[in-house]
Amino acid sequence: MIKTRLFAFAATFAAALASPAGAFALNVNEDYQPQDEFMLDTWIPIEIFGIDMSINKAVVYVIAAALLSCVTLIYVGHRMKMKPGRLQAAVEMYYGLIESMTKGNLSGKMVNRWFPFLATIFLFIWYSNMIGYIPLPTNTHEPIMIFGIEVPSLALYAATANISVPLVLTLVVVISYHFEGIRAKGPIKYLKGWVPAGVEGPAAFPIFLIEVISQFVRIVSLSVRLFANMLAGHLLILFMGGGLVVLLNLALIGSLILGLVTGTMAVAFFIFEVGLVATLQAFIFTILAAIYLGGAVAEEH
Repeated sequence: MIKTRLFAFAATFAAALASPAGAFALNVNEDYQPQDEFMLDTWIPIEIFGIDMSINKAVVYVIAAALLSCVTLIYVGHRMKMKPGRLQAAVEMYYGLIESMTKGNLSGKMVNRWFPFLATIFLFIWYSNMIGYIPLPTNTHEPIMIFGIEVPSLALYAATANISVPLVLTLVVVISYHFEGIRAKGPIKYLKGWVPAGVEGPAAFPIFLIEVISQFVRIVSLSVRLFANMLAGHLLILFMGGGLVVLLNLALIGSLILGLVTGTMAVAFFIFEVGLVATLQAFIFTILAAIYLGGAVAEEH
């Protein structure tokens, strides 16, 4: 909500700045399409049994996040010391965070069973979010020439800004907690647990129906929350970092003034996204996954 209001304010301010005649004349650049930054062009075409398995930048970012997650834990795991260095201290803090989330929502054997899953999903989402704020040569729409070789220009992109990645992670969580609930209680008792204790008779059916709907809403909320926050953050940085100036195609003085204002805002948004949002979204996704897992096996939930 805050991001939406800030974006609306910035757009209104830019339109007001461009309204006077002369130096601030508004002339929208229709050739500039900001959405092209999120297009997934095929880099390496691969088709297996009619299924498109091509490599694009989203796949590369997913692989990079997975490799960083594995390398970090393996590297630290093989170099544990009594007096930890900075990296080991950071990993130990991360371990304590996941441990508190796991023990706070799960009990018994569930803690040991699902701790690795929750720890992995947090680190994967965190790395996916963080590397999304590192300028990398992924923009194939506006290549540059280096020593006569055409290479993609630098751009920001996050795998979690593609709805497919958060959706797959969400489906894994949903299938996991339904599996745990059915294994712990059996299918009939698990479904009966969707109706609060004490609700009987005709009122039980609409309550059960509402709970069925809420299960689907969880899929939407869990995936869209992560996707929308990352997408909105990247769009804000894109527009404030110069995209708005290019889009409005202002005269020289208007471009300088608007660029100064939006550039300052872009730096502020970048610091805010990297310093808070990237970690917060990983935390929210993981804590909700732990809550859903714990609720699935609880006697009454």
